This record gives sequence, structure tokens and C-alpha cells, in this order.
Amino acid sequence: MADQKDADVRVTASRAAALAAAQTLLQQEGPAAVTHQRVAVEAGVGRATVYRHWPKPEALLHEALGRVEMPFFTDFDSDLRRWLLGNLRRLAEELALPNLRRLTATLLQTAQWDTTARTQLNRWLHAVSRRLNTALNTAAAQGEIDRPADSSEITARLLGPLVFRTIFQNDTVSDELLDHVVNSALPWREPD
Repeated sequence: MADQKDADVRVTASRAAALAAAQTLLQQEGPAAVTHQRVAVEAGVGRATVYRHWPKPEALLHEALGRVEMPFFTDFDSDLRRWLLGNLRRLAEELALPNLRRLTATLLQTAQWDTTARTQLNRWLHAVSRRLNTALNTAAAQGEIDRPADSSEITARLLGPLVFRTIFQNDTVSDELLDHVVNSALPWREPD
């Protein structure tokens, strides 16, 4: 019985080490680095161990992607314009990093034909829309904006230009573009 318990602990530990290694490789070098061999070396486990847990490399990549949380648009602070500009600036800077740009482009492309990638992308988009919706409701209640009818439309207006500029044009997002995006995306109320 003790031998089985020890084996279970080793299996759990090797799986956790391999998954942590896959996440590290994903963040540092992008999706192409998440191979069975690279993960095994990074985790300090045998390649056969990685294959045992994830027979297909896509399964390993998808699980590593699935553990990445959307870190943007959290903790609304009651000043919608400042909060949006700060979050959009942070997102633009992250998307400008080569590894994250490659990861995002890969996820966007893969999500077109792979249901697991589509599910992950939808999870992130839903998190952003939900967080934005909460902020928009609060800002509307405070009189900062008129309540927009469709928060998914607002999400597209806010994020679309950033994704286009960083992913498709491989360029940085200027403060002027961010100001334009925020000013034109929402029905701002004029101060009394």
C-alpha cells in the first residue's frame, strides 16, 4: 500500500513539474518551445514521463495555455477613463513583447480550427467582457457614461485596435491611439 502511495505522489509530482515547465517555456519562448523533449529537460523528468501524461504535444500545449489567467481589467477603481487607459496601456505593452505576441497570434490562428483553443480564447474573452461590464455598470451609475447596450461591442472597440496594431502590424500602440480608442468607444457624458 505504501508503494502505491509513493508511486501516486511521484506521478503527481512529475506531472506538476512538467506542466510548470511547459508554462515557463510557453511564457519565455512561445508555443514552439513546448515539446516533449524540451519540457522533460526543463522539468527534470524523463521524456517518456511527459509522453505518458500527454501523448500528443497539442494536449500539453493546451493544458499549459488553459492555466494562464487573464490578468487585465481587474480591480475597477471608480474612474473609468483612467482605469481603461491604464489597463489598455498594460495590455498593449504585453502584446508588444515578442513571446506574447507569438503566443497570441498562435492562439488566434489555432482557435479557428481547434475547439480546445477556441474554448480557451472564449474563456479569456468572457473574463474581459464580464470585468468590463461590471466597470461600465458602475461608471454608468456614477454618471460618467451613458450605459452602452452591448458590452461585447465595447470590448471589440477597445481591444480590436490593440490587437491589430501589435499582432498584425507588429508595432507599438501610441498614447494618441489609446486616447482615441477610449474616447470613441464609449458614450461619455459631459461634466455638468
